[in-house]
Amino acid sequence: MAETNLIQEKLQHIPELPGIYKMLDARGNIIYIGKSKCLKKRVKSYFVSTPKWEKVTRMVSSIKDIEYIVTDTHLEARLLECRLIKELKPRFNAQMKNDQNYVYLKLDPNHPSKPLSIVQEREEDCFGPFRSKYALSDFITRLNNLYPIKKSGDCYEFEYHLFPVKLDQKEREELCNLFLELFSQEENILKLNKALQLKLEEAAAQYRYEIASMYRDLIQVFTQIKYALNRYQDLSDKNILLKLPYPGGYKLFFVANGHIIKDKSLSTLKEESIREFIQSSLLQSKDFQPTTENEKSLIDYRDILYSEILDLDQDMWEIIP
Repeated sequence: MAETNLIQEKLQHIPELPGIYKMLDARGNIIYIGKSKCLKKRVKSYFVSTPKWEKVTRMVSSIKDIEYIVTDTHLEARLLECRLIKELKPRFNAQMKNDQNYVYLKLDPNHPSKPLSIVQEREEDCFGPFRSKYALSDFITRLNNLYPIKKSGDCYEFEYHLFPVKLDQKEREELCNLFLELFSQEENILKLNKALQLKLEEAAAQYRYEIASMYRDLIQVFTQIKYALNRYQDLSDKNILLKLPYPGGYKLFFVANGHIIKDKSLSTLKEESIREFIQSSLLQSKDFQPTTENEKSLIDYRDILYSEILDLDQDMWEIIP
């Protein structure tokens, strides 16, 4: 009863501001970390009679205390949540905490049976990292029944084989070159997906629904790969200025190469102050050293940063030449 009263007391004092929250068990262990634009509303949503998810139902019975950290902006809340999850690895968090399990797709013409394989660390002719080893493994298995895949002009040609076709060295090399072209140029994945869609429709028209389903799944995975490799390509090598409103006025962020180089709070947006901030940030970016060069860990931070930018109104960010 005392624990229930403690939780209810904490809920009354949580502010309606952005930030992160921590759920603690009876031993003081952090069992879950989350973030929200409105801490009060989000945290209260856990303590309702019928939670939306089974995981929440299981977790709530273990919550004995709540802590929170207020941030100026939602962007800072998301980045802080990511960092704390990676550091503390709370029991009920699933995403972002096991980044060392992320994997790469490797092109290997010398592999005895397939031109694509999965490796744990970046090697020559690798793409990624990708979060789901299972999805990539399933993708590679399904592709085995389409080999050999060939390109004729702007079109890709292949047939479904009930039993995988044995490839010789030359065919494996040609496939590796084809995949290198596919994964390096977004438009080529779109062309391959178009060919897969035509095969899907052909199989469905012939009532070969299992084959049609396989083509559908391949389209989905190729789309996910395209998304993972190219979503932020246009932003990743740009200098970006963010101008985010918060209760104290505005907060400026200077982003370069997937990192926040500098931030500054302003009570009002004045052109002179913004120019000074940009100039000092450009100078600082030349000597900037990131806290980590772990590629697998950085993918989560960069996804958060660039997805947040793309969700902003156009007047809240700009590319700096």
